[in-house]
Amino acid sequence: MQVKVVDYRAADAAEQFTRSLHETGFGVLVNHPLQQALVEKIYADWLAFFNGQEKQDYAFSKETQDGYFSTEISETAKGFTQKDIKEYFHVYPWGRIPPQLKADALSYYEQANDLARELLSWVERHTPPEIARHYREPLSHMIQDSRLTLLRVLRYPPLTGHEPAGSLRAAPHGDINLLTILPAANEPGLQVQAKDGAWVDVPGDFGMLIINIGDMLQEASQGYYPSTQHRVVNPSGEGAKKSRVSLPLFLHPREDVVLSDRYTAHTYLEERLRELGVKK
Repeated sequence: MQVKVVDYRAADAAEQFTRSLHETGFGVLVNHPLQQALVEKIYADWLAFFNGQEKQDYAFSKETQDGYFSTEISETAKGFTQKDIKEYFHVYPWGRIPPQLKADALSYYEQANDLARELLSWVERHTPPEIARHYREPLSHMIQDSRLTLLRVLRYPPLTGHEPAGSLRAAPHGDINLLTILPAANEPGLQVQAKDGAWVDVPGDFGMLIINIGDMLQEASQGYYPSTQHRVVNPSGEGAKKSRVSLPLFLHPREDVVLSDRYTAHTYLEERLRELGVKK
């Protein structure tokens, strides 16, 4: 398996990128429009937030799913029993955000959402007609007026050596949404599972932008765009002493969007949140 690294400015960028998504579930962009300086500032500022006590004032809401999720209540990947070794904060424009972090977070949210919208239109344009006819509405329409697109600020803390046997920073999983937009993290570790079961490092040089298919787009495209299993492995040596900060934007459709005969976006999301153990 080879995840393509595509120059966003290339004339055939959309075609190359969507081919990589179809073949691997992942694509990587360089020379993209997201501001690297803003990404790095968000990493530094939120790392300081996670290292302090103010985060406890923003405990997540079970009803709205915004706010801070501690390592004690973080996700358990579907099919696994050990919680991931991570803590994170859910940023929505309408949700609670620490005041000193709000302006940068919302600026990045808007930039990343605009780019995600464009990339979704690339996917729509390069979907074969026999697959596209299954879309209940154009992909680009599915996200109009959505309040559910989520910016997650993730911190994988340094390892202590006392983690439960078999636990990972992020166990193998698929994302729930349509597309995930992810600037390369400050530390390595992201891997994707190839068709033969082998785990392959995703290109992740600082400044690259990693995009992957989510389960909802896999459902809507009859599996043409695969929601590939991926994970974040535990580092060793000096890397184990460092925090890893990550900033995925999960592009979500409106709740009323019909994905397939089996699911609306709402019923799919509710089912997955229960499976992850973050909603009863």
